[in-house]
Amino acid sequence: MSYSSLLLSTCTIQEFTEGAADDYGILAKTWGTFLADEPCRLVPATNREVKVGAEVVIADYMLFTDNVGITEQMRVVVSGVTYEILSVIIASDGIATHHQECLLRTVR
Repeated sequence: MSYSSLLLSTCTIQEFTEGAADDYGILAKTWGTFLADEPCRLVPATNREVKVGAEVVIADYMLFTDNVGITEQMRVVVSGVTYEILSVIIASDGIATHHQECLLRTVR
């Protein structure tokens, strides 16, 4: 069984982009698609604490993807639900990078 066969869902990875300016010259905050239909696997992250700045938060889920360049400044949409990326871990097999593990919090 290969790693890719374990990625049962697909997700959209979004990155922050600045949109058009309003009447006051302030750029609109928007999220653009970085990757669409990316194979992934979303699993509950039971009692996983993550330090974000000076705050400690509890991660809701863990997302597994291929090594596609995800960062903490992005967000993920899986089955219509948006998640904030709290932490990204790049896993390797000792020779090359293998996959990414992301701790997520549901955007409310």
